[in-house]
Amino acid sequence: MKAGFLEKLIERLGRIGPEEVQNYFLRLAQEKGFLETVFNAIQEGIIVTDAKGRITYLNDAACELFGLEAGDAIGKRLDERVRGLDWESLAQSEGPVTRDMEIFYPANRFINFYIVPLMIEHRETGAIAGVADSGHRSRARVNGTTAGVTDPGYSEQVGHAMILRDITESRRSAQQTIESERLNALTLLAAGVAHEIGNPLNSLHIHLQLMERKVRELDDNARAELQDSINVARSEIARLDSIVTQFLRAIRPSRPELHPENINAIVEETVRFFTPEIQERDVVVEQELRSDLPPLRIDRGQMKQAFYNVIKNSLEAMKRRGVLRIHTDMNDTQVLISFIDTGGGMSAEDLSRVFEPYFTTKPSGTGLGLLIVRRIVREHGGELSIESSEGKGLTLTIRLPYIDKRVRMLEAGDSQKE
Repeated sequence: MKAGFLEKLIERLGRIGPEEVQNYFLRLAQEKGFLETVFNAIQEGIIVTDAKGRITYLNDAACELFGLEAGDAIGKRLDERVRGLDWESLAQSEGPVTRDMEIFYPANRFINFYIVPLMIEHRETGAIAGVADSGHRSRARVNGTTAGVTDPGYSEQVGHAMILRDITESRRSAQQTIESERLNALTLLAAGVAHEIGNPLNSLHIHLQLMERKVRELDDNARAELQDSINVARSEIARLDSIVTQFLRAIRPSRPELHPENINAIVEETVRFFTPEIQERDVVVEQELRSDLPPLRIDRGQMKQAFYNVIKNSLEAMKRRGVLRIHTDMNDTQVLISFIDTGGGMSAEDLSRVFEPYFTTKPSGTGLGLLIVRRIVREHGGELSIESSEGKGLTLTIRLPYIDKRVRMLEAGDSQKE
């Protein structure tokens, strides 16, 4: 609303009749309705507060971002409605402030806050509201000017206006780029290490063959004893070679060979593999597997490897006498596989680093298990999420698509044409 209109209204209040007052208020209502329509049409969230941080206005986008109802939120403090918001530090600034913040309700998002103090200038002729452009209240009080008006007066901060942008996609895209660069560097390192280990292994294998030829020339007793030692050495060399090969496959997995598979059967098969360790640790495994899940187009071997790493982590986290609950379910587009353990959980700091290469909280861990799991899940078009708090266990959920996104897009396009 233009300041000129308010100035004229204030100047003429003592000279206008009831009908003209009614016309002015109708015009004010129309302009207010027009502005609300515009604000509700834009994608950015808008929140206006008073000087005490109470919400005086918020648009539809802001309600959606924070899971609020406009009627319930108006008049309430913003920091009571938005969890984790440090309102005091934001409100102390005398000028525009921009901050990025991660929220977890009603969905996990990254939000950019752009906050500007709202100023109202008091003059002999009245008061004019505006936005602090310089951010210096003292300057506003000394000059007492707004839009070229030089009447003496002072400015007072009456609240804040906030513009909220959802930056989740850009933030996650940047994180994926960084993770991809780390993984590429890790792959190059793994290839170099495997090459350096492979050469001496080949040399050892050749020398063992030469030793076997010499052993044949010895008498029976000496030959048998040395042959046993050679067989042990050869077995260990083969084991090392297998470890190196599996390590390379895990870090640089081949393209998934997709076939329709029963995800519950893969879960049960992986759990059976751990039966001896489960019994030794006295762990209870509860499987709550939904029976009507659709077949998924996945690589059975790679998905089994992912489940293996997750279950192995859970067993090591619980040590003895814990409970591991494996739960499968589905929504409109995804099958969900959740692994919930009663281990020691993870702190917020450790949880933020859980996908970093070589980061581990275990003395003998490699820091590659969850990195491999996420790599496999992503190559299947899925998503991986982890929830945990220290001392309260950990929940890892794998979401795999069972409806091709391209098919859904085509169907949506066809329905729009109709």
